[in-house]
Amino acid sequence: MDTVAIDVRGLHKRFGRHEVLKSVDLTVRSGEVVAVMGPSGAGKTTLMRCLNLLEEPDAGTITVHGRTVDCTSPRRTRHRSRVIRDIRTRTAMVFQNYNLFPHLTVLENVIEAPISVRRLPRSYAVEIGDRLLGRLGLTDKRDEYPSRLSGGQLQRVAIARALAMDPEVILFDEPVSALDLELGAEILHIMKNLTARGITMVIVTHEIAFAREVADRVVFMDAGYILEEQHPSVFFSNPATPRARSFLRLVSEGDGSPPELERTN
Repeated sequence: MDTVAIDVRGLHKRFGRHEVLKSVDLTVRSGEVVAVMGPSGAGKTTLMRCLNLLEEPDAGTITVHGRTVDCTSPRRTRHRSRVIRDIRTRTAMVFQNYNLFPHLTVLENVIEAPISVRRLPRSYAVEIGDRLLGRLGLTDKRDEYPSRLSGGQLQRVAIARALAMDPEVILFDEPVSALDLELGAEILHIMKNLTARGITMVIVTHEIAFAREVADRVVFMDAGYILEEQHPSVFFSNPATPRARSFLRLVSEGDGSPPELERTN
């Protein structure tokens, strides 16, 4: 993990008058698994969407494997558009609610981006798609439409779609929050197996046991700031900030859903 995969400096993002990210700095090294945790409204999902520029920040810089976008200048140039496209081809995102195309079959969902973005020949993309669907236990679902799949199957298709782009970075946004415990455990097991492949992963999650076992580092966010970054063994046993201690107490005592925290001075 000597190479920097993601480097974020001074990131700001505002929606109307509400500033969601406030001067966020974050470095993720190649092959590292980073768990991003925090209460609802902390800015976790917005950070993830900014990392592959689904949302363009209002200020700061984002660098992914040496390709940098200066978000302070809103001016779109041909070079800037090429850099953004390059970053998007190097990253893949697995969403909380799957975001599959309902009018495409499972296989068509998986091969759409490799064909349209990476310009792969369809025959080669189909070969990749079939291999990934087989690895994820979905061979018998290749010609089904998303409406006929369970939540766990939908999320496995979303993971296959992400892997089909052969990404250097995969971003997961609460990948099991919409699933029941059994299906969620199945997806977490698949994600755990992905760590052995050396893919850089940034995972928004409130699954303490998973983060403790899989993550190289835990990043804790609240109110648009990163409040602390720790190794899981340190964060879960002795977090540095009262906010993190409150969050962990509420998650441990509650139903596992991301809590809203009382404000403390």
